[in-house]
Amino acid sequence: MTSVRSTGATEYRRIAALALPALVVLAAEPLYVLVDTAVVGHLGRVPLAALGMAGTVLGLAVWLGNVLAYGTTGRAARRFGAGDRAGAVAEGVQASWLAVLAGLALVVAAQVFAGPLTRALSGNGPESAEVAAQAESWLRVASIGAPFILLAMAGNGWMRGVQDTRRPLRYVLGANLASAVLCPLLVYGLGWGMVGSAWANVVAQAASGGLFLRALAVERVPLAPRWDVLRRQLSVNSNLIVRGAAFQACFLSAAAVAARFGAAALAAHQIALQLWFFSALVLDSVAIAAQSLVGAELGAGDAPAAKRTARRITWLGGWCGVAFAVVLGAGVAVLPALFVDDPAVWAQTALIWPWFLVLLPLGGIVFALDGVLIGAGDVAYLRNLTILAAVAGFLPLTWLAYYLQLGLAGVWAGLTMFMVVRFVALVLRMRTGGWAVPSPGPVPAAP
Repeated sequence: MTSVRSTGATEYRRIAALALPALVVLAAEPLYVLVDTAVVGHLGRVPLAALGMAGTVLGLAVWLGNVLAYGTTGRAARRFGAGDRAGAVAEGVQASWLAVLAGLALVVAAQVFAGPLTRALSGNGPESAEVAAQAESWLRVASIGAPFILLAMAGNGWMRGVQDTRRPLRYVLGANLASAVLCPLLVYGLGWGMVGSAWANVVAQAASGGLFLRALAVERVPLAPRWDVLRRQLSVNSNLIVRGAAFQACFLSAAAVAARFGAAALAAHQIALQLWFFSALVLDSVAIAAQSLVGAELGAGDAPAAKRTARRITWLGGWCGVAFAVVLGAGVAVLPALFVDDPAVWAQTALIWPWFLVLLPLGGIVFALDGVLIGAGDVAYLRNLTILAAVAGFLPLTWLAYYLQLGLAGVWAGLTMFMVVRFVALVLRMRTGGWAVPSPGPVPAAP
């Protein structure tokens, strides 16, 4: 028994050694966004609603970044587990080229389509035109940071794959702390308003992206693009891209429906959604450990070890979700007031909070299992499941909330159903064990 307990303790220490630094990295960006939300929120509910609208659109860059990070982590981890560190870093080089190309495309698209898109999403309410105008201004500036967001995410991906989570901690935390100081200075000190928050975003993202580029340079691996590898990475990541597109459809729909209930509802949705993203990304630190450890164990040909790691990570994710629900439940009377002074927004936030607390324990398990399957390369299953959960859960309930005038509670009921469908299907997938397919040696270039 002592040996079993000792082995279990050792495994949890391995998980913690990867998860805790990753937790700080994952928390840094949403913590900055929460600071940004609080700073802009005290300008009024229209700027806060505009930030919610534009921030949801800019979430496209974060989504693409997550695709790059997760796809790169799984591939790099398998190469690292097979003893090929140079090959693992080479995955990061090519992912960084993809980041630059995709980021520049997003900058161009934002400059062309920011106005029409924000006007389409804002609806026809009495404050909609003002919300759309401010969202457009913020988005045009903030989109300049898209290439740097994607570079940082690609860098996180390959570093997690080689089980180095300490350097990303320094890079991301330092850049975001500096920007959190800069944000109120630009918004209030220089009087730039909410556009000042967009420039603070760009500064943080440029600093972080530059540090990850430097990390690649010191590895002494070839930095030239390899178009054949880039094409294969796009092919491998296509399942994650489709999966992420389903997420984006859900969150854009939620923002559009919330906007149709008025600026106060959209502002409340922004507060709750950013707290949810913060919680989700912190809980995702367990999933990062799963990606790295499960990928390395399967790369080394040890499927039983990968299954043991998956079980431990699932329990850990669930308990972390419960802990978050307890903490945020205790803050229901305090947290909304930190972001905005408008009682109408507080009242709308109260409608969301019960759903928010139900989501956290579910999310802790779902995110952990997502990490296991990404590390195992079982991304086709994740793609299909996310589409199913969006089509059968989130989207119908969210738009039904609009047609039946159910308010924000209906929107968040859709998000809850989205998580429930994923929870049930992921638990069933774990029980089959079919995901744990070992592949000794360097990971192949394409599935």
